[in-house]
Parts: sequence; structure tokens; C-alpha cells
Amino acid sequence: MSVQIHHFFHQPSSTFTYVVYDSATLKAMIIDPVLDFDLASGTLSTTSAEAILAFIDSHHLDVEWILETHAHADHLTSAQYFKRQLGAKLAMGQHITQVQQHFANTLELNIKTDGSQYDHLFHDGETFKLGQLQIKVMATPGHTSDSVCYIVQGNAFVGDTLFMPDSGTARCDFPGGDANQLYHSICQIFELGDETNLYMCHDYQPNGRELYWKTTVAEQKKYNIHLKNHTTAHDYVQIRRTRDASLAVPKLLYPSIQVNINAGLIPLNDSHNSFLKIPLTHDAIFSLPQKNA
Repeated sequence: MSVQIHHFFHQPSSTFTYVVYDSATLKAMIIDPVLDFDLASGTLSTTSAEAILAFIDSHHLDVEWILETHAHADHLTSAQYFKRQLGAKLAMGQHITQVQQHFANTLELNIKTDGSQYDHLFHDGETFKLGQLQIKVMATPGHTSDSVCYIVQGNAFVGDTLFMPDSGTARCDFPGGDANQLYHSICQIFELGDETNLYMCHDYQPNGRELYWKTTVAEQKKYNIHLKNHTTAHDYVQIRRTRDASLAVPKLLYPSIQVNINAGLIPLNDSHNSFLKIPLTHDAIFSLPQKNA
């Protein structure tokens, strides 16, 4: 038995989607699929997802799982498109319920907050089969409280924990984020062993370098600009907090969160039209009643 891994890069969001399959049985899973979204026009499309579906069809794969590493804040998931096309099970980490509860309250969303939109919610350390392959789920909170990694045959899909060494680590200033937690989550990843391949969720190609989607634990421990092998928790937290204070809000934060915490289901009103909410920050003067002319 052998694991096969194929990556797809979504340029607009700098996001990788992976199709992972067992070469013996052709059982497959999709990790972090992306839905095309034009913010200015509000247009959704499945062009990128269709390219992945074509690969699945051409390789005669039987997709059993659609997996999310966390509720993304920089792109919309196409999980529902694949679920409807392929009939696969949709799953992610159990602490998605915490993220659902927070944003359902703050954005006044009419969604379920018990995770029941998903076919399965993984616990830390849980394992499952993909053909003859065994997949392990490892909780890696810090960027978000629901973050998990998927590990198979010396390969780990790390979501937004580590980026390529020249981009460092994920931000921790989202609700439920915690730099100290992320430090310990990354230490867990380092304990997987120096030869473990780490598959990125994003690559931002700093200084225009070529695209990379894979590194190793050894390379991260030696070269990561935020957290090397001997970086202390105190030093990392200071680095991360300073960095986070300088970062802008992701431009797709509110559209992404509203769709992604609802398992990719697009919200519909009573007239079956779709709208997303964007909270406004403003001075009190804008809330004052208008004076009569």
C-alpha cells in the first residue's frame, strides 16, 4: 500500500487543496477544498473545484472523505460542492462548535452551533481508515481553536500552523486564537520526526520566489523565521503578538467565516436569496438620529 498526494493551488487565496489516496484501493480524501468567490460582484463559482473533480474522475478515485483543517478565514470552502458530486463524508475537528458559537453570537447568524452540519467531528488522536491507509488526527489549536492536522505514512497536512520556513507561522489574533497554544501545537508537529513531510495550506511566495507546498520537520526546526528548534515559548509568544499587531484583517474574513463554520452551506433567506453580513466599525456620530431639514 502506498499513499499518493496531489496538490492544487488556488492563486487568488494562495491556498492548497490536496487529493490524497491509497494507490492499492483508490480510496481518496480531499483536504481543504476552495470555492471561487469574487468579492466585488458577490459571485460564487466552482471552476477550481471542477479541475479537482476532473482529476478525481481521470484517476478513477473513490472519494470517501472531505476534510477541513479548520474554519478558514481567507477563502470559502467548496466542501458542499464535492459532497453533492461525490457523496463523501464531510468532517473536521470537534472544536468547530466553539467557533460556531462565537460567530453565531457576534454576527447574529441563524445556524446550528452543535456541529451537526458535519458527518463527523474528530477528537484528538482519533484514527480512521482510507482504503489500506490509516489516518491520524492531531489537534493543533492556536491559530484557531478547531485546528487539526491529518497524518498518514510520514506525511502531515498541517493547515494554518506552519507556513514555509521563510513565512513563519500562522497568526493567532482571531477569536479563539492563542500564541502559547500554537507554540505547543508546533512542538507536537516537531515531535513527529525530522523526516516527516509537512504539507502547507498556503504559500505566499515572499520576494517572488517559486511556489512550494511541502517542507520537512527538520527544515522547519532549522530555518523557520518565527519558531526554530530551540525557540522558547516566551520568545515565540512575543514574536507572534508583535507580528499579529501589524497584520490587516483578511479581506474575505466575514464572507469566509459565515460560510465555512456552516460546513460550506450558503445562507438563504425566506425568499431563497443569499446574503452575507459585514459588521461595521464607526464613530457614534453615525448612529445619531438625522436632524430635520
